[in-house]
Amino acid sequence: MSDIDFASLGLADGILAALREEGYSVPTPVQARSIPPLLAGKDLLGIARTGTGKTAAFALPIIQHIVNHPIEKRAQGSVRAIIVAPTRELAAQIDESFAAYGRGYKLLRACVFGGVGKAPQIQALWRGVDVLVATPGRLLDLLSDNKLRLDRVEFAVLDEADRMLDMGFIRDVRRIVALLPKDRQTALFSATIPPRIASIA
Repeated sequence: MSDIDFASLGLADGILAALREEGYSVPTPVQARSIPPLLAGKDLLGIARTGTGKTAAFALPIIQHIVNHPIEKRAQGSVRAIIVAPTRELAAQIDESFAAYGRGYKLLRACVFGGVGKAPQIQALWRGVDVLVATPGRLLDLLSDNKLRLDRVEFAVLDEADRMLDMGFIRDVRRIVALLPKDRQTALFSATIPPRIASIA
């Protein structure tokens, strides 16, 4: 796939401009294989380790979907795309990537994780957001406080699912998935696919 460039994957001009500014030229294998089906609205199960470029593989189609399907009014605490990640460090990195790739658009974003106060996170979610990146525990915490709603999620990503299993989050992940609308697009990325991850998939 060395002859494939980002333009040939069907990405919008604004996203291509952001990629050029980030110094991206040729998509990685996981990007080349993931972006077209995600742009086509299909669900995806990807086996990809950290450092293979998988964040762009799901972030770019999400940004394009949101831009191509604007909504007039957001419900309080609502989310259009949710990315669940195992650690606060990874969640912050994913959020920064969305900021970089979506710099040409007015994306409303929020990133929530434990270990810090909830008040700023609640404030960020109050008017509704396009993209929410969250760790499982804080996500469920905000849901239990009725500060967040998942009934309008259009796109859901479980990132590094095997790490969430190793860290004991698998029950939380199942609870989160059960709260998502059935009519949604889903992507799951994991370095390995053990049986418990396969059952979620």
